[in-house]
Amino acid sequence: MADGSSETKSSNQMWGGRFASGPDAIMEEINASIGFDKKLYAQDIRGSIAHATMLAHQGIISAEDKDKIVHGLDTILSEIESGAFEFSRRLEDIHMNVEARLATLIGPAAGRLHTARSRNDQVALDFRLWVKEELQKTEKALTALIAAFLDRAEEHADTVMPGFTHLQTAQPVTFGHHCMAYVEMFGRDRSRVRHAIEHMDESPIGAAALAGTGFPIDRHMTAKALGFREPTRNSIDTVSDRDFALEFLSIASIAATHLSRLAEEIVIWSTPQFGFIRLSDAFSTGSSIMPQKKNPDAAELVRAKTGRINGSLIALLTVMKGLPLAYSKDMQEDKEQVFDAAESLELAIAAMTGMVRDMSVRADRMKAAAGSGYSTATDLADWLVREAGLPFRDAHHVTGRAVALAEQKSCDLADLSLADLQSIDAAITEKVFDVLTVEASVASRTSFGGTAPAEVRKQIAWWRARN
Repeated sequence: MADGSSETKSSNQMWGGRFASGPDAIMEEINASIGFDKKLYAQDIRGSIAHATMLAHQGIISAEDKDKIVHGLDTILSEIESGAFEFSRRLEDIHMNVEARLATLIGPAAGRLHTARSRNDQVALDFRLWVKEELQKTEKALTALIAAFLDRAEEHADTVMPGFTHLQTAQPVTFGHHCMAYVEMFGRDRSRVRHAIEHMDESPIGAAALAGTGFPIDRHMTAKALGFREPTRNSIDTVSDRDFALEFLSIASIAATHLSRLAEEIVIWSTPQFGFIRLSDAFSTGSSIMPQKKNPDAAELVRAKTGRINGSLIALLTVMKGLPLAYSKDMQEDKEQVFDAAESLELAIAAMTGMVRDMSVRADRMKAAAGSGYSTATDLADWLVREAGLPFRDAHHVTGRAVALAEQKSCDLADLSLADLQSIDAAITEKVFDVLTVEASVASRTSFGGTAPAEVRKQIAWWRARN
């Protein structure tokens, strides 16, 4: 009982004497955030060291007190990282837990650390630092995923496969070209990450509660010490801004959508009906009852995590949508969403990078499927325009009749005889068979960004120079 009373008294002191007694159990439960915001310990300590150093430099606190504060904060960092630190729910959050422990370690000098700042700008700083670091990790993870796709694209620049629209066979492409489509997707994700880092590269510390401070602080000094480009320019916006968290979640949602589309293709491609790829045992599981099964569980879980990440974005948008300026306690609900989405995205990218690198490509199955569904029909129509001089709409009609005849004969377009084709249009010559194979179709698509192997290799080279 004595220990509990002591802790309550300590907590009340941290509240600054506003309340005669501590919050009751319900208030404590709803108010405490230490269960999740302790993840910000390194950023909180880093920000406090920069703030104390600036205060001493500006003559606001003594060099002696600054040295005590920095030493104490370093000690706390070591305690947390070693697992020796005891977090208290009654102290609400990471800031008060660190400050209370600092007071125990160094005495009255600890009270000087909070000069010219508030928990409002302190949490804005900690959270912004954490999100910035997470974006930097995401950038590296996306770069590794892009590299995996570039390797597979180069390996399979000539591997013919069916290209799809509406999940129906459309035209032959190469697997290398298909891989490069994902390079473009994840490249855009990485560009958004880089832009977000640039966009949020401003230091909140020094905005204080919402109005700034009368102390002669140097916000540019702390911004530089913490690796920011510059300090924020409006103290009200600074403490109420969570755009950086929303941008992170938006980026995560778009990237997760791309990962989910890829996961869906992997699930489809690994079925016996397609058989385009085999997943390694590292990213598959067996069935508890059917020994022949090899389930693409990793891809399925990546697909599912997209809903979880999207949910985090919607949750934070909803939290922020009705808040008046400046800070409101609602913002305490921002971190769990971001932490969860970051963890899900990091895991999903890592899993997908592993699957792309480890999967076995079955080029024979891809090539066999590439010619199905009369995938070279467009090549026939193009040939009629180019060689026979037909308007494209007429060529489209002739090609449709040729497809109908092939269906009637249960054969591919390339298996129709010249007589068969000439019965539809007399202008067709023997040369038409040069474009009716899937290899010829793919090789002919030489427009910029097309599927011709030579063009795919150009795009690979362009991306390698920038990855």
